[in-house]
Amino acid sequence: MIPKKTIEELISKHSILEKDLSSSEIDKKKFADKSKEYSDLNEIIDNAKKYLSFELNKNELEKILNEDNGDNELKTMAEKELSDLKLENEKNEKKLKLFLLPKDEADKKDAIIEIRAGTGGLEASLFASDLFKMYEKVSHKKKWSVEIISISRSDAGGLKEVIASIKGNNIYSTLKYESGVHRVQRVPDTETQGRVHTSAATVAVLPEAEEVDLKINDADLRIDVFRAGGPGGQSVNTTDSAVRITHIPTGLSVSQQDEKSQHKNKAKGMKILRSRLYDLERSRIDQERSQDRKSKIGKGDRSERIRTYNFPQGRVTDHRINLTLHKLEEFLEGEIFDEMIESLILKAQEEKLSNLN
Repeated sequence: MIPKKTIEELISKHSILEKDLSSSEIDKKKFADKSKEYSDLNEIIDNAKKYLSFELNKNELEKILNEDNGDNELKTMAEKELSDLKLENEKNEKKLKLFLLPKDEADKKDAIIEIRAGTGGLEASLFASDLFKMYEKVSHKKKWSVEIISISRSDAGGLKEVIASIKGNNIYSTLKYESGVHRVQRVPDTETQGRVHTSAATVAVLPEAEEVDLKINDADLRIDVFRAGGPGGQSVNTTDSAVRITHIPTGLSVSQQDEKSQHKNKAKGMKILRSRLYDLERSRIDQERSQDRKSKIGKGDRSERIRTYNFPQGRVTDHRINLTLHKLEEFLEGEIFDEMIESLILKAQEEKLSNLN
């Protein structure tokens, strides 16, 4: 049960915001923030008012049911009304609890996605490429923009590693559940005897941190420049344009050599480093808050096997929620990606509600 005081505070806050927004003296800088807060509260305010009046309405109906006046028709109506009222109250309570759940400040941020081929050699790199294409297709459908920051290719069109920035609406809240080990089971093109091979790729999704999110002291950075080189001696620069940035306190290091300009390589490297440091700090705070947390959803553990893509059986299985979709091709095309994500979000919300209770 939600404390009465909590609901009264929501209703009071809504009234105060309504008054502030209708005032001609409101600070223009605060107007956008207050409008957003008011809009969010607007979606829940009716539920809050009904939840607050539930006990009073319930008591009135129970009084009718307990009266010894012989009016059976009135009692039947009251009984039906009480049953409906209780169902409505359960829905209102759930909606309010979801609204009151702690918000992840990173959910509305853009994201940096890092995909690396794992065990499985060439087949793993081909799978890493398939995963990146899937995220590109999902992004296209959602009208998100994808910018490749760094890419390392393997033979036959595979990817050893790719790092990309994805921008749009609520990116991180959608993609954060993708962090972990993705496993594929299929017959490689090079397999002559038709045997199924198992390979893997790791995905890391980081909220894209801005300078206001994280202050990095120049004294904590060691920047090394070197000459960029490509496979087989190709694409070797004649100037020291490649950059390696090391964050001394944590030991985190980022190398960037895709651009011919040292300045551009440094800027891209700092973008990756800032997001990795931000993610590291969020993880540290998260662990401190809940040392005994058992939930695997949204944890973003890179070592955890989260999903299996089985080509012979045409299925994709998410092991965190035991959900199997027998539409593997559609999933890789980005067609039913939301079906999986919505199930993961729902499960995460249920676990948070359980902890709240």
